[in-house]
Amino acid sequence: MTKILMFSVRDDEEAAIKDWAAKNNVQVDTNDLEFHPETAHLAKGYDGLVIQQRSAIGDDPKVYQQLADYGLKQLTSRTAGVDTIDLAAAKAAGLTVTNVPAYSPNSVAEMAVTQTMRLIRNLELFDQRINQQDFRWAGLQAREIRSLTVGIIGAGRIGGTVAHLFHGLGAKVIAYDVKKRPELEDVLTYVDTKEDLLRQADVVTLHVDLNPTSQALIDGPALKLMKSDAFIINASRGPVIVTEALVAALKAGEIAGAALDTVEGEAALFNQDHSGEPLQNDLVAQLMQMPNVIITPHVGFYTNLAVKNMVDISLDDVLTIINGGSTDHAF
Repeated sequence: MTKILMFSVRDDEEAAIKDWAAKNNVQVDTNDLEFHPETAHLAKGYDGLVIQQRSAIGDDPKVYQQLADYGLKQLTSRTAGVDTIDLAAAKAAGLTVTNVPAYSPNSVAEMAVTQTMRLIRNLELFDQRINQQDFRWAGLQAREIRSLTVGIIGAGRIGGTVAHLFHGLGAKVIAYDVKKRPELEDVLTYVDTKEDLLRQADVVTLHVDLNPTSQALIDGPALKLMKSDAFIINASRGPVIVTEALVAALKAGEIAGAALDTVEGEAALFNQDHSGEPLQNDLVAQLMQMPNVIITPHVGFYTNLAVKNMVDISLDDVLTIINGGSTDHAF
């Protein structure tokens, strides 16, 4: 029987994994460990390998050859991001790397809309007042989405879904992307530069993958271009925004607020319980004290449909490659 090993498996993934294994007559074993050189030996004896993690596999390229020596043909991430994998080293070892580029664009897109709603309706600020039994509304007048210009940086699968949702709510939607998609032109207008978008938008929402061109995409100079009453939403990857610059911009009143589902250095914080202890990330600690900032622990993907799709699509690709086939999700 074909055997596949899945790393970093959460309890909420187990039902989908068991269903897929039974349906395909494949043995799928799981653990709760990240894949790194010190855990790579666990893959020995398996025909396929699936990982999910936010920290890099490591600097030692030998780990990829180690997998090839075990007889593995592939390395699959059940997320969209593959920046944790050394693609060149994997290719050199003869491994096919695959991802799940579109597990559910709606899951992240709906998160971006939800966070925007909370910011423009001042719901975080109302929550803070009400928690103190202050039920006054003075000074917290909201804006309606139909009065706003929403700027999307990265109008791919997720960004395109964001555009449809905001357009449906009556917003003017603009986008900046190096690759323009004609099928979106009925719901958005492309601008020529990132700078154009930052100057015009009342809400800037980021939907890019992490690569050398998107790293530090939003830095101090970029934030200074934004309107002082504009908000920024990051539901993509943490390093897209320079956190230190964001903290400075918020303190200086250069922008009105932020909603962050992902931040720099999140691997040491997110999906962990740090109750009763000081946070080691001082910048995140400062953001958490700001009344106009929403932080969520990278849960934009975390819906019932998305989790099932991440499991099913990743395992489908593994089985296809094991059986000598090819997949559109390969790098």
